[in-house]
Amino acid sequence: MKSDTTQKEGKAPDTVSLKPGLYLVPTPIGNLRDLTFRALDVLAGVDLIVCEDTRVTGKLLKAFGLKKPMRVYNDHATEKDRNSIAKIIEEGEAVALVSDAGTPLISDPGYKLVRQIVQDGHMITALPGANALLPALQLSGLPTDAFSFIGFLPARS
Repeated sequence: MKSDTTQKEGKAPDTVSLKPGLYLVPTPIGNLRDLTFRALDVLAGVDLIVCEDTRVTGKLLKAFGLKKPMRVYNDHATEKDRNSIAKIIEEGEAVALVSDAGTPLISDPGYKLVRQIVQDGHMITALPGANALLPALQLSGLPTDAFSFIGFLPARS
């Protein structure tokens, strides 16, 4: 399996150089210690972090001593926003897409951006990590060999 990262010569082992593309990075759901080492490496190595809310992502970055440019991508994002992010990748930059909590694209607006990046032929990598779906299934007592996910219940009004 080909790696999306390479060690930078003369740097600490956890400092990586990332290939241009989009990195889908899961973020913790309630416990910062659920962030993986690889997610930290990717967040430290990208040129830009695309997030739902810079305040939420800013707290995460601060907790791990990271300073990175951030750009909002939420339910109000337009085709122009997607084209702009795709252009950044086309110019050789590595971009992380994070959600406020959990895995990007699970009940958040990132799927249109991912579709565009795939259609444009850019590299895209999904990191494993925190999500609400599998722990809910594990704790449900239901059979785990076959299941369907049709979305989350609506938020309380």
